[in-house]
Amino acid sequence: MNTYKLTLLALLAALAVVGRAVFVFLPNVQPVTALIIISGLLLGPLSAVILAILTTFLSNMILGMGIWTIWQIVSWGLIGILSGFLGKIPGRVPLPVLAIFAVFSGYLYGFIISLTMYSMVGEFWPYYLSSLPFDTYHAIGNGVFIFMLYPAIQYLFKKYANNRFHLQNTN
Repeated sequence: MNTYKLTLLALLAALAVVGRAVFVFLPNVQPVTALIIISGLLLGPLSAVILAILTTFLSNMILGMGIWTIWQIVSWGLIGILSGFLGKIPGRVPLPVLAIFAVFSGYLYGFIISLTMYSMVGEFWPYYLSSLPFDTYHAIGNGVFIFMLYPAIQYLFKKYANNRFHLQNTN
């Protein structure tokens, strides 16, 4: 891990924390999952997991810590690993495919977070079924954030990397 990647992760973490705090009034709509997916695609799975840990702890310092913090790290970390492997596929992944993956990630995140209820009270299905509307908000928000953020962040990363060094060799 070099200084360039650490700087990018710090900037992405700051963007994710601010984005999560700004969108707190919309239930489950925040750019964190989309930024973790973008980080996994462009910087690799390890960077995405580091971003997931940083974002979770920093944003939960503002929004509140609890048992869900561990499950958020697990959820976002798994999404980061999956997106990192998706980024290893040769060729450029089309934006609509990324949007579908982002929508899937919203439901995956909600499923894993619902396991929190099972670990605390032994009930999973009632909690999971009642959370599906919120998981849908998260999934739709992820798709929208991917369409908004991925082209801009990819352009900026590549523009800067071409001036400094080759981005793919830093994975």
